[in-house]
Amino acid sequence: MESGAVFAGLHSNPPSHHLLLGPSRSAIKLLPPPITDKNSSLLTLPLQLQKQLHFASFSNHNGNNVNSLRVASPASNVALELADIDWDNLGFGLMPTDYMYIMRCTQGEAFSKGQLQRFGNIELSPSAGVLNYGQGLFEGLKAYRKHDGNILLFRPEENGLRLRMGAERMCMPAPTVEQFVEAVKETVLANERWIPPPGKGSLYIRPLLMGSGAVLGLAPAPEYTFLIYVSPVGNYFKEGLAPINLIVETEMHRATPGGTGGVKTIGNYAAVLQAQSAAKAKGFSDVLYLDSINKKYLEEVSSCNVFVVKGNLISTPAIKGTILPGITRKSILDVARSQGFEVAERQVTVDELLEADEVFCTGTAVVVSPVGSITYLNKRVTYGSDGVGRVSQQLYSALTSLQMGLTEDKMGWIVELK
Repeated sequence: MESGAVFAGLHSNPPSHHLLLGPSRSAIKLLPPPITDKNSSLLTLPLQLQKQLHFASFSNHNGNNVNSLRVASPASNVALELADIDWDNLGFGLMPTDYMYIMRCTQGEAFSKGQLQRFGNIELSPSAGVLNYGQGLFEGLKAYRKHDGNILLFRPEENGLRLRMGAERMCMPAPTVEQFVEAVKETVLANERWIPPPGKGSLYIRPLLMGSGAVLGLAPAPEYTFLIYVSPVGNYFKEGLAPINLIVETEMHRATPGGTGGVKTIGNYAAVLQAQSAAKAKGFSDVLYLDSINKKYLEEVSSCNVFVVKGNLISTPAIKGTILPGITRKSILDVARSQGFEVAERQVTVDELLEADEVFCTGTAVVVSPVGSITYLNKRVTYGSDGVGRVSQQLYSALTSLQMGLTEDKMGWIVELK
């Protein structure tokens, strides 16, 4: 994602099913996690000495101890001590790690070289464009650890492309796809000890692009910041898939034609909080939104795309500017086709939803989330005996196995840090 990255550039047409990327000659300047001496002063060690010490026995600035579990590391030929975390009970919430990545540029210019910094608070002017006018985007993707110690990224170039599309809509400069991918790799390797052991979860990666420059009148900000931070997260479903219960929202809408519903701008998510909070207060898991014109066609759940299954046909609302083009959504469509399902991207009505054999949602966090029930105008419809349909289970297993490196990547989607 930026120049000076740890790894060589990403090839757009990989010759094999994996992208095998090795360390380049130009090592990044990376501060190790802080070590505290008897006087509580922070000592800085060079990267080579850091490797020699195997990250052994220190406490970082977040109070998390290291010394628990040793795994192979693709970044060096030494064993890596993982952070001292109860990996079996790791939830899906923020856990501060060691480093974040920051790159800046001014309006009208291009992003160039960024750098890794200690994870921590950032400073913004009260009149920053992101704070006053919501000029900001974010992305979400994951890194997984394989049993051989190698680290897998799932389609990071797709996130980079989507960020650029959103930046154009929000009048912001954006990193190139190559800069994006390189920055993701640098950030992941800098926080390698926070990647859960195989099968225990993943490292959630959150890139941000924001108008950080000060602006008073309504206009694009004069300066922009691209930032990546990461957090270890547990598997969303720890004991197999669990169905969710949705309510169809008939009054409020997530997006309108001509708006920003089709890009991952920060304001899209604040807009769903009221309806989502009301739904959860009534015992529902989340909200399913309808189109704002006819109020009968499905759009999406608060942060997930929705799919309807009828026989061998899997249908999902078409991307027409009001629905986010989810990367998991796109991947599930391809996996479903490869498994012999008929797939349709089209307008899907509420009536079809209520008559479906099976319903599921997709997103980065959940991958695939089966829907156990839908409530629409006080009418509740349930799906299957336990809410987890055959298609949901089949597609979830296929995609997660690919993401974790358990099956061969015939799609060419995996970027392997080797």
